[in-house]
Amino acid sequence: MDGAVGRKEMNFLSIVELERRLNEIQDVDILLEQILTEARRIVNADAGSIYVLSGTAEKRLAIKHSQNDTQLRRLSAGEKLPYLSFSFPIDEKSIAGYVACTGKNLNIEDVYALPGALPYKFNRQMDVETDYRTKSMLTVPLKSAGGTLLGVLQIINALDGDGAVIPFGADAELYVEHFAISAAQILHRAYSASGMVRRMLRLSEFRDPKETYPHVERVSSISLEIYDRWAFDNCVPEGERARFRDNLKIAAKFHDIGKVGISDLILKKTWPRFTDGERSVMKGHTCIGAMLFHPAETELDKMCIDVALHHHERWDGADSGYPGAFSVADSTVQTAPEATAASAECKYEIGGELSVFRPLKGWEIPLAARIVAVADVFDALSHKRCYKEAWSLDDAFSEIEGGSGTQFDPEVVQSFLKIRGRVAAIVSAIPDDAEE
Repeated sequence: MDGAVGRKEMNFLSIVELERRLNEIQDVDILLEQILTEARRIVNADAGSIYVLSGTAEKRLAIKHSQNDTQLRRLSAGEKLPYLSFSFPIDEKSIAGYVACTGKNLNIEDVYALPGALPYKFNRQMDVETDYRTKSMLTVPLKSAGGTLLGVLQIINALDGDGAVIPFGADAELYVEHFAISAAQILHRAYSASGMVRRMLRLSEFRDPKETYPHVERVSSISLEIYDRWAFDNCVPEGERARFRDNLKIAAKFHDIGKVGISDLILKKTWPRFTDGERSVMKGHTCIGAMLFHPAETELDKMCIDVALHHHERWDGADSGYPGAFSVADSTVQTAPEATAASAECKYEIGGELSVFRPLKGWEIPLAARIVAVADVFDALSHKRCYKEAWSLDDAFSEIEGGSGTQFDPEVVQSFLKIRGRVAAIVSAIPDDAEE
């Protein structure tokens, strides 16, 4: 077998293995991130971006992920590149827009040397701002089997064995094009699953206007950023980290899904504030949320139970934490050893009051719930509610820091404070009136 032919076959076999791994990813955002990572790896590219369709009236391309190894090496260990959020019209004036409009690949040797007669041009602004030199660029569409545009994949600066920038060759374009076709089909299936998640969350929003979709998106995104930093600081192996973050991104969205089982008389009450009895009924949303995912058939189901059930526990085990040690299997509150036999038989009934016999404490609280607790409280503080005005980001950060060691896990808070810039960017990128 000719050496070049053998290498081609090996590359295609590796792409098949990549496709298998991508099929295991459940969350759309994480899948998009991994598609970009793997596409760059296939052709040894220094950087790249992935765009998806956004907007309703006017379709636009919005950036979802951007990666740049050269810029990443300039940062301290564990830091990430700035969180980007922008969109632009789908027209032939930009390189990605041209590919989206025409459905054709663009393989450019040097984006700074494009002839002026072309309809598209390269915007150098980002290069100037980041002191980077984009040169070779390969841009391909991501289309479903039916030809529907899902997004655009853009790979930047192919590197040779010595790290020098080279053009993307014909083989590189072939590999990325083949990979993009398969990745788009996987992405299409993930969008279908994501649509079901969105509809479930819409149900919660219809019941509780305070539980907006932008809120759950922010909590989900902030939770992921907290975990990434926590996992780096705790040297979590890559495989374990990948599985956890994929589940967390989805599970965090369901933290308050149990409110669908709370009476409107309580759920939508704005004034006067809750009586003690009403507050106990409201606390039952944690148990209802966990029940929705029981029996757990997957690791995602298990994490959804952990998050829904325990995101209101307190690190110090104080009585205000809830619901405590609750058995989803038999819907029975498990009491402390010294509790009486009568109280041990207490059951939570949907619509009734929740009696908390023993709040969880410290490491008893699942990690996912400890992370979502921080993200949820921060987002609630920093946004307007019917009973309060929005706090400033500075005040919200200070409140979380002040709860370290009492309400919140100190390690989680430490990780949260290290990513302050990315958290602020997420808040800015997903406003309450965000267009879907």
